[in-house]
Amino acid sequence: MLALHFLALALALWGAPGAGALDNGLSLTPTMGWLHWERFLCNVDCKEEPDSCVSEQLFMQMADLMVSDGWKDAGYQYLCIDDCWMAHTRDVKGNLQADPQRFPGGIRRLANYVHSKGLKLGIYADVGRKTCEGYPGSLGHYDADAKTFADWEVDLLKFDGCYCDSLKHLADGYKQMSLALNRTGRSIVYSCEWPLYMWPFHQPNYTEIRQYCNHWRNFGDISDSWQSVKNILDWSASYQDTIVDVAGPGGWNDPDMLVIGNFGLSWDQQVTQMALWAIMAAPLLMSNDLRHISPQAKALLQDKDVIAINQDPLGKQGYRLRKQGDIEVWERPLASLSWAVAIRNLKELGGPSSYTVSLASLGRAVACNPACVITQLLPVKEELGFFEWVSVLKTRINPTGTVLLQLKKPTVS
Repeated sequence: MLALHFLALALALWGAPGAGALDNGLSLTPTMGWLHWERFLCNVDCKEEPDSCVSEQLFMQMADLMVSDGWKDAGYQYLCIDDCWMAHTRDVKGNLQADPQRFPGGIRRLANYVHSKGLKLGIYADVGRKTCEGYPGSLGHYDADAKTFADWEVDLLKFDGCYCDSLKHLADGYKQMSLALNRTGRSIVYSCEWPLYMWPFHQPNYTEIRQYCNHWRNFGDISDSWQSVKNILDWSASYQDTIVDVAGPGGWNDPDMLVIGNFGLSWDQQVTQMALWAIMAAPLLMSNDLRHISPQAKALLQDKDVIAINQDPLGKQGYRLRKQGDIEVWERPLASLSWAVAIRNLKELGGPSSYTVSLASLGRAVACNPACVITQLLPVKEELGFFEWVSVLKTRINPTGTVLLQLKKPTVS
């Protein structure tokens, strides 16, 4: 028991974030929800495409489905509007306003509807003069816009970084909006793109970013393609020494949206995105059409065991442990001295690859010390059984696919 006590203490202290998170009590586990951007982009043509334009109708329909189809029960709580919701100008008082044709009831009515479903509403704005699609930005209006969002009873703000004329204005703007949101007294999750816009010039100060943001984007927008998902995973592994330790309850690295259930990923690639986003303690923000999603993709996105890994209360982000030829091994420490392990096949031709892993090499040599019970969670759930520390585990992984495992201490009867 004493050894287990010291092991638990070591895991708790290992990789602890160097600074406190944003002090708003939110995002103690990664944010889960739905975001319109990747699937619906800036489609504002409601005359020709009424079912896929950025409108009040679209978000109300998604809210209904999030409740009726089990998304809310699975943990997906935030329904998030991205760019292109605004009118092209502010109102006569200088406040942001929704496009009156596409959002005839305004954002407050939509928020009321979303809240009536037991969900929360997210919205989008920009630190600079304009949003990325050319709508009014928040530069010079941080306090007023924060108050507007609070008055509308918004629950999350995604704050982009387009049309900002200097790195100083970028950093100052992100800080000012964070403080302005807190001053409203409303609980509003703050999703930043601050480091994304800093990286081309110099390495961001993640300790500072964590003090102001609940999660932050590091890399470019995801698209509905395997190349895009690969690029994000490669970047995350390459810079893990910089980004992993700063993540934890209240502040998370955001590798961008889940594109599972769309058009560009094979089944194995969808499994890989879900498994690795769970390992990376990433916000799970789907961008898909919940009205038209396959039962297989829905089951993957609602997999309670995989979501439990993503939402693990220990709050440690996982990392790539090793790369051997065409195989990567990722791992993540979990509460109750458990570990999650993802074995990813990088090959894109041929058939499944076999891989044998020494259990003594996993989980900082303690995951299976002296023994563990292993469950395969993805691509299908299977109880693999009891293993001792000196054992090896043999797996077969499809090209571009991932096997996700959970290693737990045996229960003592």
